[in-house]
Amino acid sequence: MANSASGMNVSDECKLKFLELKGKRTYRFIVFKIDESAQQVEIEKLGNPEETYDDFTNSIPENECRYAVYDFDFTTEDNCQKSKIFFIAWAPDTSRVRSKMLYASSKDRFKRELDGIQVELQATDPSEMSLDVIKERAL
Repeated sequence: MANSASGMNVSDECKLKFLELKGKRTYRFIVFKIDESAQQVEIEKLGNPEETYDDFTNSIPENECRYAVYDFDFTTEDNCQKSKIFFIAWAPDTSRVRSKMLYASSKDRFKRELDGIQVELQATDPSEMSLDVIKERAL
């Protein structure tokens, strides 16, 4: 088992798909999960560019921890089109304690593998990652 200081291994696919989201905007979002038996972070779902924030939140299980990256497009007060890449650590109160500990201890290492994250959110409840929260953090 990977020790908590080093966290999990990260599959190459995670890094490649993140680079595609960041550089080519091939995806709107990516949901990641930890495969405990393989001791690594893997991709669970890729969201197409036309998918909405609701599609994204519906892709995250209600009672299980996940990491996610979301490419949020918005317009500034100066009418400029911008985009920010959010990293969301989802750890609902209803998830297993072991799972929460595993995701918490692996988060920093995993995040370091994804160069280009601009905003980080930690959520234990859907209201903590609502679209209003995302908009507020983007500006």
